[in-house]
Amino acid sequence: MFAKETYTTRRNSLKKSLGTGLLLFLGNEESGMNYEDNTYHFRQDSTFLYFFGLPYAGLAAIIDVDEDKEIIFGDELTMDHIVWMGIQPALCDKAQRVGVTETRPAADLKKYLEKAVAKRQVIHYLPVYRAEHRLKLLDWLDIKLGMEQPSVPFIRGVVNMRNYKTAEELVEIERACNVTADMHITAMKVLRIGMKEWEVVAALEAVAQANGCGFSFPTIATVCGQTLHNHYHGHTVKSGDMLLVDAGAETEMGYAGDMSSTICADKTFTIRQKEVYDIQVAAHTAAVRALKPGVPFKEVYELSCRVICEGLKGLGIMKGDPAEAVAVGAHAMFFPCGLGHMMGLDVHDMENLGEVWVGYDGQPKSTQFGRKSLRLARPLEPGFVLTIEPGIYFIPELIDYWKAEKRFKDFINYDKLESYRDFTGLRNEEDYLITEDGARLLGKKVPFTTEEVEALR
Repeated sequence: MFAKETYTTRRNSLKKSLGTGLLLFLGNEESGMNYEDNTYHFRQDSTFLYFFGLPYAGLAAIIDVDEDKEIIFGDELTMDHIVWMGIQPALCDKAQRVGVTETRPAADLKKYLEKAVAKRQVIHYLPVYRAEHRLKLLDWLDIKLGMEQPSVPFIRGVVNMRNYKTAEELVEIERACNVTADMHITAMKVLRIGMKEWEVVAALEAVAQANGCGFSFPTIATVCGQTLHNHYHGHTVKSGDMLLVDAGAETEMGYAGDMSSTICADKTFTIRQKEVYDIQVAAHTAAVRALKPGVPFKEVYELSCRVICEGLKGLGIMKGDPAEAVAVGAHAMFFPCGLGHMMGLDVHDMENLGEVWVGYDGQPKSTQFGRKSLRLARPLEPGFVLTIEPGIYFIPELIDYWKAEKRFKDFINYDKLESYRDFTGLRNEEDYLITEDGARLLGKKVPFTTEEVEALR
């Protein structure tokens, strides 16, 4: 964990931004996979980590702004726990490590909240994403399942702090990015025709574990790159395939890295693969060059989309004015997702708090197909950490759907597109910090161009 002063300062800043009320922080519980004692890997709620730093199950906390109290609620280990898990510090000792002097048993939280309700105190809580959280709100505050009303001031207060990464956070993120880069470089070196995808996954995930890291999300490593989040690893790699790898390390403190690579199964890319790959590289490079404070990320996204359209027009797959194609959404046939997202304690930072607050500063999102998946659109500011990951995808089902409807026929050459329906998809992804005058790559450089990738094959 960071020094306790970090957490104390964060909580004080949050109290000033809210001004009044009671802030409720729901930590996570252990969760059984297929029976109670066979649990998933435990991961603490990221906002709880940010303000209270304790990576232990079964905790909750409040910041009572009106009463000027900070309390962590939880139970001490029983002898049964110690037998199976080993000894841990007492709850009061854990709390003191993050600058909290008052602890109470878990059962006391309900009583505290009942008193707050009785005196008509405003109780702020964040959006819930686990069933256990909903059940706790039902028990503690009689909030019916599905009827939660998270506090917008609380959300905005958290977002306005977590969006700006401090120097000590950047050390952790950089470490995660360096390990992530090594994971991808390993994948480029070990991939061979005839391997199963899971063999590549085993090699790259071993890199994270050898560096004391976990994974910031389930690894994607697939020869079916047209499926954006493909977690199946059972295909056999054949000559002519490309393996799309999207994987990231997570440090012990919970900070994420997130990178993508597309690797030729053979020693070199085919001519057709290289033609499309080079378009993606051009879109990526244009986006990176545009990163600087004050620039709306929506404009960076639109720039990368225009570059993709221009490149595909050169191959005869698209036609017409690229800017017009992007404006009406024709580009989404090949790029149906966003350009990037905030990253920090969550690989999609604070996604549970709502993209409209994290990536849009409260402004409405587009409903246009493709554009609606853009997680970040707001003007960039120093301290933001984000990903850049344009991709080009040929999705047979989407091709058939739009072709049958004759959608965007003024911009898409469906006859030419048919010859690419088996191409699959590709993307490359890097992580960047917005600085005072531009942007800085986080983590070591991963081979990026076709020539650089081939040099490792």
